Amino acid sequence: MPLKAARQQALAALLRTRQVSSQALMQEQLRGQGFDATQATISRDLDDLGAVKVRGPDGRLVYALPEPGNGSGAGHDEVRRMLGASLLAIVPSGTLVVLRTPPGHAGALASTLDRAGLAGVAGTVAGDDTILVVCTERTPGRAMARQLAALAVSPEIPAIAEPYRGATA
Repeated sequence: MPLKAARQQALAALLRTRQVSSQALMQEQLRGQGFDATQATISRDLDDLGAVKVRGPDGRLVYALPEPGNGSGAGHDEVRRMLGASLLAIVPSGTLVVLRTPPGHAGALASTLDRAGLAGVAGTVAGDDTILVVCTERTPGRAMARQLAALAVSPEIPAIAEPYRGATA
């Protein structure tokens, strides 16, 4: 087996059996198994494996692999879990929806939404704490906002009336 495949297999096994919160910890664990990988290599491996950060049972952010059996797509359970763990607010506007997340969560949630292939979603654009969901031409943003709110695990997700203006320092 090529080195890259063996390292990724070891990394996947690590993520299935342990709650790993940082790439530095992964690097240590992999070194213990005989893999001398840089942080950049681990980052590329995580991307290849489709790993994302999710909130673990103890509330910490940890790396996780997509659920088995979903192929490269994300299932409704994964979408529900990600929305519940990171969605703070939903703001519809025309055929767009703005989603607010805690800092650092937008990329993982946007990736999950893209992989889920939700009907009516053309794609997403993610920043650090904001996601722009672009709806297909015939899908109103309000309808998509309702659909996403219904998928969210937390029923108290607020739909705010005014766009977020950003933090002022």
